[in-house]
Amino acid sequence: MPLPEHGLTTAEIVAALDAKRTRDARWHEGRTFGLVFDGGPEVHEVAEAVAAMFLHENALNTGAFPSLGEIQAEVVGICAELFHAPPTAAGFMTSGGTESILMAVKAARERGKAERGITDPHMVLPASAHAAFHKGAHYFGVRTTTVPVAPDWRADVDAMADALTDDTVLVVGSAPQYPQGVIDPIPELAALAAEAGASCHVDACMGGFVLPFMERLGSPMAPWDFRVPGVTTISADLHKLGYVPKGASVILHRTKELRRYQTFVFDGWLGGLYASPAMQGTRPALPMACAWAVLHRLGMEGYLRLTRATIDAAERIRAGIAGIDGLAVLGRPDAHMHAITASDPATDVFAVGDALGEGGWYHDKQSPPPSLHATVSAGNAPVVEEYLADLRACTDTARGREAGTNAGYATLD
Repeated sequence: MPLPEHGLTTAEIVAALDAKRTRDARWHEGRTFGLVFDGGPEVHEVAEAVAAMFLHENALNTGAFPSLGEIQAEVVGICAELFHAPPTAAGFMTSGGTESILMAVKAARERGKAERGITDPHMVLPASAHAAFHKGAHYFGVRTTTVPVAPDWRADVDAMADALTDDTVLVVGSAPQYPQGVIDPIPELAALAAEAGASCHVDACMGGFVLPFMERLGSPMAPWDFRVPGVTTISADLHKLGYVPKGASVILHRTKELRRYQTFVFDGWLGGLYASPAMQGTRPALPMACAWAVLHRLGMEGYLRLTRATIDAAERIRAGIAGIDGLAVLGRPDAHMHAITASDPATDVFAVGDALGEGGWYHDKQSPPPSLHATVSAGNAPVVEEYLADLRACTDTARGREAGTNAGYATLD
């Protein structure tokens, strides 16, 4: 496709791009169970106003844009308070959960080298841990031992203990893990890490803006945050159930001293001192400012309201699935996520997913075992009954169909 000889008008550009979106997932109708999370009109209004204000700024240098330094510090501070971090805690914003996890892996590698002289770093993680940990291992030269999960889909503490070596720099747990939505036994994993002198990272990218509010609403909550001794880093995504536009996550370290292992500093070129806290150099200001804006627009009351709606919707959906022949939920999810699987051989759950897709409902497909992933959010609450009716009908339709397509959670061309 060549560059057009003459520039298009704004109206032509908007029309062309709008036409491209006709087959996109219909998140604004509550029909996606992942990827986009809808906080409602009040969130849209403030995010869109602030996005225009900070569309062009660059957070590469917060000396030039001190507003962005303040914004980042205040967003990190809010997250630190939510996760019961000590006064020594420090962190940075990143572009998303993957970048936060990459930085946790990099920081653990650097800490192991500096404090223990480790040159062949190793991490231990359950099979349920996000693929971004393996991406980080690939990028940063860290060996991995992946341990099968226990029958309840949580990390198997004894098996992970057996996998530790003298070169282990990182032990990983999730709150909750993505595939089945259960919280790993964080206190036990953190104790393993502390005894080995390793870092312990809690991936709360999915739960960081759900679990604290569930706890305030009175839900029993297994300990998972900085109240657990031995937890050194936590990642949490504002652009998931924080309802912030895409491109906003945080990584928090228990101390500023531990945070220094994340930062890259270099002055061996002709351009002067270069220091970068994450993978990006240039960092867009828009997601950072929108995160600050949405946090302050919703406040504690808003997040409690959205969390209440989210958990109620998730529980209604799971109760509905229990009444559909041929389907079941894997394990006992702790919060807003679950995986839908077939409960009999006559039902192909991917065929169910294909049938749902034909009706405009979107689920990520995952395996093993074959299942449909659902991250429920407040945007799904108004359409729960419609969804359950369609899910029942699609399950009936899928019986006897050819096996459904197995799609990846990926961008491939």
